[in-house]
Amino acid sequence: MVADNKINIKKNSDDEFHITINSKSVTTHLVNVSDEVYQYLTNGKITKEKLLYLSFEFLLDNESNTSILASFKLMKINDYFPEYVEEIKKRMNY
Repeated sequence: MVADNKINIKKNSDDEFHITINSKSVTTHLVNVSDEVYQYLTNGKITKEKLLYLSFEFLLDNESNTSILASFKLMKINDYFPEYVEEIKKRMNY
């Protein structure tokens, strides 16, 4: 999965997170996770930070960190990867 990447998550506010990925290139990303999206994806079973970690694992399984948008709302992932919601729900159960 993400063995060569280190994902660091810093909470800026209840809905905004700063993610740094240390890989061959270091990238930073600003991601918004609304409470509605959080509840839809997790039903409150995991934290927003864990949801972001799993989401970035998913992204890194599908593209390099340099291809990930610098700033986005979490559900934007689903626009690029329609399997995202189903995959995140599976990953939460591991």
